[in-house]
Amino acid sequence: MSKHNLTTAAGAPVVDNQNVQTAGPRGPMLLQDVWYLEKLAHFDREVIPERRMHAKGSGAFGTFTVTHDISRYTRAALFSQVGKKTDLFLRFSTVAGERGAADAERDIRGFAVKFYTEEGNWDLVGNNTPVFFLRDPLKFPDLNRAVKRNPYTNMRDANANWDFWTLLPEALHQVTIVMSDRGIPSSYRHMHGFGSHTFSLISAKGERHWVKFHFHTQQGIQNLSDAEAEKLVGQDRESAQRDLLESIDRGDFPRWTMYIQVMTEAQADACPFNPFDLTKVWSHKAYPLIEVGVLELNRNPQNYFADVEQAAFNPANVVPGISFSPDRMLQGRLFAYGDAERYRLGVNHHLIPVNAPRCPFHNSYHRDGAMRVDSNAGATIGYEPNSQGKWQQQPAFDEPPLALQGNAYHYDFRADDDDYYSQPGALFRLMTPAQQQVLFDNTARAMGGVDEAIKRRHIANCAKADPAYGAGVAKALGLKI
Repeated sequence: MSKHNLTTAAGAPVVDNQNVQTAGPRGPMLLQDVWYLEKLAHFDREVIPERRMHAKGSGAFGTFTVTHDISRYTRAALFSQVGKKTDLFLRFSTVAGERGAADAERDIRGFAVKFYTEEGNWDLVGNNTPVFFLRDPLKFPDLNRAVKRNPYTNMRDANANWDFWTLLPEALHQVTIVMSDRGIPSSYRHMHGFGSHTFSLISAKGERHWVKFHFHTQQGIQNLSDAEAEKLVGQDRESAQRDLLESIDRGDFPRWTMYIQVMTEAQADACPFNPFDLTKVWSHKAYPLIEVGVLELNRNPQNYFADVEQAAFNPANVVPGISFSPDRMLQGRLFAYGDAERYRLGVNHHLIPVNAPRCPFHNSYHRDGAMRVDSNAGATIGYEPNSQGKWQQQPAFDEPPLALQGNAYHYDFRADDDDYYSQPGALFRLMTPAQQQVLFDNTARAMGGVDEAIKRRHIANCAKADPAYGAGVAKALGLKI
């Protein structure tokens, strides 16, 4: 079989399609990684008008109320005092399916919250799982190719899906969750939400802490088996949409309790694994959950397209007191999400009511463009510096410096931390025997029709996490090891 060398669109050789360039092994990405920019910019423009991922979704408006003081960690105004309420919009979604997909499919669920704070919008764009399949954003388009439709058959391709997953052992943690009894939430109301990435909190004293955000459902966890989901899909392809809509309409408002995990910079430096690795979780024992507040959904959109379909979320939208981390996947999303929305909805998508800040906002440089629907800043001058004192920057909100070190290079993250198996193994051992059997059986059904070599590769990965995990999957697949 002949091989074709990978090049950029301009014909230059692609020297590394596995790792982005970073400042040191654990440092943030570099904008000079032109292959990443080209690959993701092209990927963001592939489909119109539907989202390429998270296409099928539901959403509602609500409020967030602070119940516990965390002002020692962050100067963000929405957390400034107990009892404070902030309006929000939350969009749930499935990830792999198109807009016409059924809600009750085995898949992770998107959990994206837009907080309309007095300091601007904060978009916390996560999932119902604390981890993800990938550590490096260069592989995100490849994940899309694997879970979307085969270009020849135009059907889902389990062989491609599992071929890709099993060749990325760091995906095993997420795969274990997806194939577990929590792989099909019974509704959006009955699942947790996670920011997933590591973010940072900046205090009024200029101190930085690394943080993870958690939302625990107050409705309790409820899931569907494969058989229950199959029956439900045959009756109602919009089961999660219907459940959310009807529960809010009847006044049964769903709620989630928000928690954070906090890690100091010194603790991160001493952490035995990369704390910015999206395929890893932080121990609740070492970094206990700290309660923050309650998220409530209490108003349905009056028009689905206006609010749910046109909702645009971007992890780059943060407010003073909340910021980023060297998490490679987060760094990649800071570019890709906004770029995708500018393509899908237009350069002025921030003016659509569901996306517009509720506080006053002024930007002299965002002028003109398609679908400009406001005054376009009128006759106000559009340059800075100027003699009129317009458009002044606000250095008071600057963050403390983040120390970086290392040479610019395509660092192989596997050389930094190649332990892909201890956390999936720990998760497996937390399961009851009945839950483990569900995991085995779900995996076997999901791998129906997959090549035996790929099945054996997955069995080998599972066995590295726990021998009983590998043996159980092998038995369910009818293979001897």
